[in-house]
Amino acid sequence: MSRPTKAIIAAAGFGTRFLPQTKAMPKEMIPLIDKPIIQYVVEELAEAGIKDIIIVGSSNKRAIEDHFDVPNPDLLGNLRAGGPKKAPLIEELEQLSNLANFIYVRQKGPYGNASPLMSAAHLINPDESFIYTWADDFILASPSRFKQMIAIHEKQGGGAVLSCKRVASDAEYDRYGIAAGEVIEDGLMKMARIVEKPGKANAPSNLASVSSYLLNGHFFGYLEEAFEAFDGVGEFTFQPIMQRMIDDNHEYYAYEIQNGSYYDTGDKLEYLKTVIDFGLAHEELGPDLLKHIQSKLRE
Repeated sequence: MSRPTKAIIAAAGFGTRFLPQTKAMPKEMIPLIDKPIIQYVVEELAEAGIKDIIIVGSSNKRAIEDHFDVPNPDLLGNLRAGGPKKAPLIEELEQLSNLANFIYVRQKGPYGNASPLMSAAHLINPDESFIYTWADDFILASPSRFKQMIAIHEKQGGGAVLSCKRVASDAEYDRYGIAAGEVIEDGLMKMARIVEKPGKANAPSNLASVSSYLLNGHFFGYLEEAFEAFDGVGEFTFQPIMQRMIDDNHEYYAYEIQNGSYYDTGDKLEYLKTVIDFGLAHEELGPDLLKHIQSKLRE
């Protein structure tokens, strides 16, 4: 499999946990400091060499398209009127639209995390590898998770790679899929299966699959077969499809992203934690935010 240059971002959800905020604003556009969440994901993909980013959305996601479009003339006129101090903002906005080639697709199909893949299948060739990821969670790491995943993909001869984190609490065994298989080295496993939410007593390891997947184009043949067999009951998910490929001797690897922190901004409390972490790490805002938090703790 070739080095991936395409990515699919699933962004069709309604963000009901954030209503009424998400009634008019896509959840992916909720800000972290001065950038929407999805921009962090897109920048990470672009830095890892992804050229074509396919965003699978729905009718209420026009704001995402507008965000990655060229800045409108009225905004540019306003910034130019601000003189030299506004010039860096103009440059930043113009760079934003040039991060990648953006392709927008409306999601079709049954409810479930395999439907975004079906909606974008016609844009991926069978001999291509690609990244599948979400728009509201990510792993902040150095090097980036996508660079690390691509390195493992190439080192292991083109196998699929799942980004993983170590389970941090017993509750997480009931929240994530847990990888099982042959440990190749610390933090890297050749997968035999993935067990969804097994609970601590039945967990085959402490590697939890989160956030992103580096797959190959052969996946779509299995996806089509799974859809033809889908009876419409429950969710149409892609994890069983990966398992069928593993059973057919396609190589899948579970890899613990190194030097990383996982953020799930689709949850209210986790979103608040993310905002605090990013605020504290901000070069300009961090010191004053820390003082504010410390003053609140003393009250």
